[in-house]
Amino acid sequence: MAQEFLLVSPLKQLLTHFRYLLTLRSQEGVYHQLILFRLTPSETAIANKISTPEDELSSAESQEVAQQLYAMEAQCPHLGADISHAEIEECDSSLVLVCPWHRYDFDLKTGHSETGLKACTYAVQVRPGGSDPPEERVWVEAPEGGTNWRLVELRPVSEDFADPPPPPPDLSHLSLSSAPEKRSDLPPEPIVPAGNPPKTLIEWAVLILNTADPTLKVQRTRHAVNAFRTGVIKSIGHRSASAPRPPEEPPREEAIIKNTVESRQMSRRKNRAVMLHALANIEQWAIDLAWDIIARFGPSNPDLPHAFFSDFTKMALDESKHFTLLTSRLAALSPATPYGSIPVHAALWESARVTFGSLRSRLAIIHLVHEARGLDVNPGTIAKFAKAGDEESVKMLEIIHADEVTHVTAGHRWFTWLCEREGIDPVKTFRDEVRRGWRGDVKGPFNVEDREKAGMTREFFEDLKGEMSIDPPNTRETAPPRVEVGYGPL
Repeated sequence: MAQEFLLVSPLKQLLTHFRYLLTLRSQEGVYHQLILFRLTPSETAIANKISTPEDELSSAESQEVAQQLYAMEAQCPHLGADISHAEIEECDSSLVLVCPWHRYDFDLKTGHSETGLKACTYAVQVRPGGSDPPEERVWVEAPEGGTNWRLVELRPVSEDFADPPPPPPDLSHLSLSSAPEKRSDLPPEPIVPAGNPPKTLIEWAVLILNTADPTLKVQRTRHAVNAFRTGVIKSIGHRSASAPRPPEEPPREEAIIKNTVESRQMSRRKNRAVMLHALANIEQWAIDLAWDIIARFGPSNPDLPHAFFSDFTKMALDESKHFTLLTSRLAALSPATPYGSIPVHAALWESARVTFGSLRSRLAIIHLVHEARGLDVNPGTIAKFAKAGDEESVKMLEIIHADEVTHVTAGHRWFTWLCEREGIDPVKTFRDEVRRGWRGDVKGPFNVEDREKAGMTREFFEDLKGEMSIDPPNTRETAPPRVEVGYGPL
């Protein structure tokens, strides 16, 4: 039977990074992740040559790159650890990947290991495209066990987090009543606590959830995710009877608390600063939601695979990047708009409270309703900034939107995984979860193209209405409010 190959990308678009995460989905809804490695020894020289879309690789350069492309499954076959940050070493005449968790090594070409395990490897081809002039394109062998595979995510694996934030803005022009609350003169809290530092991923998740300072929350997220990817954190901790519990609600700084209102009290104004500030507020809650799903549902679902935690730590890192980009952009506006200087609300966490009792409900309501709604409204938000001539914000919002498509994809992946494990239909189950945990219509118009890319076909969301009519215990408000920018209803 002939091998099936998937188109990945034009070759010259894969010269900016050395590793790429590929998420594939079959027609049957099966997900599979690969890592594409580019190990060309002269990659820097070739990458520097490609500075404009018109630049072309010579045939010799294309051949050199093609000979050093490898694809392997993204999880170690030992315990399913993420290998995106694994080391590559020369061993005799072979190149081997060394898993950061337990140092198992696998031949990049064959997948064989001296331990007796074998990782799945996939053939990579470079073929001329049909463009004029012809453009070299990279294709990868499709996995077995599915049909009509499609690429739903192509993401560089990078140590880069985001551009360094600009210098602190001059806030001297602000009145005392409008300036954010002064910080204490005490030294800032360290990223890694001096006493009894977290040892497991769950412990880090709970620490980050209990971190009120948003900058420190971002720094701790970066540290924990990198430590988890590189095997410094060697235990998830979700099978421990003593795993710490997440807070009922993540704390916020005093200035944010004082400026928090019910969502129905939010201003209808939609100027640039208000919209960017609203998005930054959403992203701070989104960081917490990514860690909360790990800390709240990991211990109660001990059979969750390593890939689940990889997906949601990656999501936490993305949301931290988004928060940093948005607050930096707010600081760059004239006049500067410090985060916390505009009223915010906590409606997104109220929806999280509704789902405290069920991982399936959490995935449905937060990731496949709220976050999918973000896919619908983001293009309109981007268009408003484009109309205002704010190209810097447009570029930033396009980055955020592309990431959010992958987050809905992750939500769909793990929702369908749970349904498959329980032998239930994912579409019917999703609609049942929304009826129980959502109030009012799941509103359009829908971004059908990006929803479908993430796995959310029309049968999931069309003609769907939540039937929750009263506030569940311990909640204040769960109805979708009226203002919408970014991550679904605000």
